[in-house]
Amino acid sequence: MNTHEPLTQPEVQGFAALAARLAENVNSVVLGKPEVVRLALTALFAQGHVLLEDVPGVGKTTLARAIAATVKGQWRRIQFTPDLLPSDVSGVTIFNQATRGFEFHPGPVFANIVIADEINRASPKTQSALLEVMEERTVTVDGVRHPVPQPFLVVATQNPVEMDGTYRLPEAQLDRFLVKLSVGYPDEAVEVEVLRGATVRSPEALTAVTDTATVGEMVKMARRVHIAEPLYAYAVRLAAATRTHQQVRVGVSPRGVIALTRAACAYALIDGRGWIMPEDLRALAEPVFAHRLLLTPDAQVRGVTAAEVLRQAVASVPVPLPSGQPAPVQG
Repeated sequence: MNTHEPLTQPEVQGFAALAARLAENVNSVVLGKPEVVRLALTALFAQGHVLLEDVPGVGKTTLARAIAATVKGQWRRIQFTPDLLPSDVSGVTIFNQATRGFEFHPGPVFANIVIADEINRASPKTQSALLEVMEERTVTVDGVRHPVPQPFLVVATQNPVEMDGTYRLPEAQLDRFLVKLSVGYPDEAVEVEVLRGATVRSPEALTAVTDTATVGEMVKMARRVHIAEPLYAYAVRLAAATRTHQQVRVGVSPRGVIALTRAACAYALIDGRGWIMPEDLRALAEPVFAHRLLLTPDAQVRGVTAAEVLRQAVASVPVPLPSGQPAPVQG
């Protein structure tokens, strides 16, 4: 059970109003993708990380930079390339001749928002430099732990793994991302609008709506969202349904279940509610769970996608009713 003090209605309304302003600011640059923006902000308030996978040129980096510009704080961009070294990400200890001692020079990962651009173009060794900081929010260099600023968000972009010059992210790293999103191509009307304002709609032109201290308070508020006891069991059953699915080799881990409930709390607050509903868990199941599934070789050969399998698994789990009794399974 959530043991934090329940949220008051003014707190919920204030959170929702500020989240709406943040979303509006980002949407002024990332046109026609309100749900993608909402999910990215959900990850920010849930203290998660975002993986954006799509073809080049659809606005992945623009979305990441817009979030960074909207939240007044430190942000850094790392362009991942095959020759990037782990120390280029985390930092390095250098001997100072003047002081006759070693000094730590922090890398670009020491920021509130880190944009890891084309993360799967770097070698697996360099990709792994992000593992510790994404989970523990500290970096260990030469045996010394260095905390990164709070709040801390990694927004990584990657090109589809079928493209040349990419390295597939290992499962352990994919599991660190709260959500995996796809921006997708804009519709015709939005694309025409983008062309009309191509030189104007830039993240650099955005004015910050809030600061990192306020975001930190919003993160704390998200932890106080009420979760009814049946919904804990429902979240676990959703994950269990992926583990027993005949087309899944490795299902969702317990960390994935924790990620789903954390995301649902932030998602509900953005919607102006101090409690979560089954609909929140169902809406977030695909962006939170899909990238954590490993399908069987047979399913992969037949072109089955993780999203298709996940929809089947979610539909097979009875939805709990307000009384705590499960509803009939939806077909």
